[in-house]
Formats: sequence, structure tokens, C-alpha cells
Amino acid sequence: MHKSPSGSLGPGGLDLSQVFFKPIHNTSPPSPTKRHTKISVVGTGNVGMAIAQTILTQDLADELALVDAKADKLHGEMLDLQHAAAFLPRTKILASTDYSVTVGSDLCIITAGARQIPGESRLNLLQRNVTLFEMIIPPLAKYSPDSILMIVSNPVDVLTYIAWKISGFPSNRVIGSGTNLDSSRFRFLIADHLDVTAQDVQAYIVGEHGDSSVALWSSISVGGVPILSFLEKQEIAYEKETLENIHKAVVDSAYEVINLKGYTSWAIGYSAANLARSILRNQRKIHPVSVLAKGFYGIDGGDVFLSLPAQLGRGGVLGVTNVHLTEEEAQRLRDSAKTLLEVQSQLGI
Repeated sequence: MHKSPSGSLGPGGLDLSQVFFKPIHNTSPPSPTKRHTKISVVGTGNVGMAIAQTILTQDLADELALVDAKADKLHGEMLDLQHAAAFLPRTKILASTDYSVTVGSDLCIITAGARQIPGESRLNLLQRNVTLFEMIIPPLAKYSPDSILMIVSNPVDVLTYIAWKISGFPSNRVIGSGTNLDSSRFRFLIADHLDVTAQDVQAYIVGEHGDSSVALWSSISVGGVPILSFLEKQEIAYEKETLENIHKAVVDSAYEVINLKGYTSWAIGYSAANLARSILRNQRKIHPVSVLAKGFYGIDGGDVFLSLPAQLGRGGVLGVTNVHLTEEEAQRLRDSAKTLLEVQSQLGI
């Protein structure tokens, strides 16, 4: 299922690249600082292919490997992408049901898992996906022992913890997509209320990617202006219920999309590619992603992954931002951690 060797179109497999181009003399080898970037995507469903397509259009990798259990669909997806080569940056695209195709990956993105049923909580998906991860993570760790794992499958926080435990990787190299997309939805809704672009809104959703997530209202700013303190100084009244309704709309937005079209794909595709860019290009940007949270903001009681504003770069998670939280926000974050720890304990993990 691999791509044909480049240039071998002549009689008997003759390498035409040697005769099609005239060599340049007195050349030097490529700079050792130039690196070959490889991304592997496990799972070629709607989410996996949205991520793959976004990676290609944003020119984030020199090589893209796709893995899925359904061989025919996988081969078709690979061909469909390869046939768009004339319209895309040059990327080698491979596909196989064998995990050896992922060898040497810089970043492995896992999207495989059972599809969320309309109205189903993300946490209810867990039991069906843990067994799957026990088959996926070991070969990825074997073929790419120095890679970074990015978990997108839901429920993402507990599955990121599962991936960390199974892989044996240091915690900085296991990341969940977490609330990066939730925060984008949050910024969009705030921007829509204020009639500004979402790029000028600084706002985070933290905690579980799901029902117990926490909106950090105290740190929201627009164009550098802290919103709540501005309203207070101007003596402009606002209702806490209005704020809660915006947060509820964020939590319910994925369910709404699923009810309308059956699945989510494009937004998470852009979100995952956004994280991949920050990691592989060492941009050191801050994203709310699922990280090992024990010891931060008073979270204790066991190892748990949940979303905190974290700086991402070539080494994965470089650090967690010291965002000021109100006592209410900090308590809600600790409660979110307890919710996830309870689920883990029920699984005997």
C-alpha cells in the first residue's frame, strides 16, 4: 500500500530521475540543520482525515503516514490525497494497516476510537476505547520512541492518561488536544457578543474537555483590556447567568454539531493542526491542552491529565502558564480533576 518509489517509471524500473535532470557539479550536501518532519495519523475517519487534510494544506510535514484497520478505505483515502498533489505543497503520503509505516515519526496523532453517539457523554466512550489504545500505543512507541503523542480521541483527558501509562513516555511528550477547541469556541462566542475578531480575544477553557470544564472569566481580555475589571471600573452591570450561558453554549456546541451533521471534523482538524504547528516549528505558543496536572493549582490525589494553558514547542510541553485564578475557578478546576480521577479509579487504573 506504500507509494511507488520516486522516479522509477522507465523500462524495468529504470530510475528516470537520473536522466531527466542534468546534475549540478561541485555541490555540497544539504545543511545538517535542515530536518525531515514526519507526522503519523492513526484513524482515518472524519476527524483523522480532516486533520490530515489540514496538515497537508498548511505544509506542516515532509511525510504523512496514515494508519487504519480498514485497508480498503485507508488505501482510497491515501489515493484521494495523492491525486491532489498538483494543488498542495510537496508531501510524501504513505498508508498502511501495519504500524511500521509510522517509523521515525516526530508527531503521532491518535484519532481512532468509537464514534460518539448523539447525546452520549464523552466519559461514556472511555471503556470502549481503552482496549483499543492497548493495541495502538505500543507499536507507535516501538517505531517512534522519540516522538510526541497527541491524543484527539474522546474522552481525551483519560485517554491521554492511558496513552502516557502505556507508552512509558515522559509526560512532556504526551499531550491531549484537550480544550484547545473549546477555547476557540469560547473566543468565537465572546467575539460574536462584542462584534470583534476572535483573534483579539484572549480566553481559556480549562479542566476536562467536557461537562466539568471551567471558563476562566477572570482572565479574559479583548485587545489587551481585561473585560470583567473594565466593566466593574465603568460600573457597568452584567449578569453572572449570562456568562454561564456562554460557557454552557461552549460545552453543548459539539453535541449540537453532532446532532446536526452526525459528527464533528473541521474545527478539530484545524485545532490539531494548530497544535502540530506550535510543536514541530517550536513556536513556544500557549495552548490549553491536556497535560499531567498533578501539583498545579492545588490539584492532588493522583496522576490526572486535564487542560491547562501550556507552552508548546519541539520538546512537547515546555511549561504550564501561571494564570491567576479566582478561588472559585481554582475550586472548579480541582473538582474537574476529581471527576476524572473518579473515572480512572472505576477502571482500576
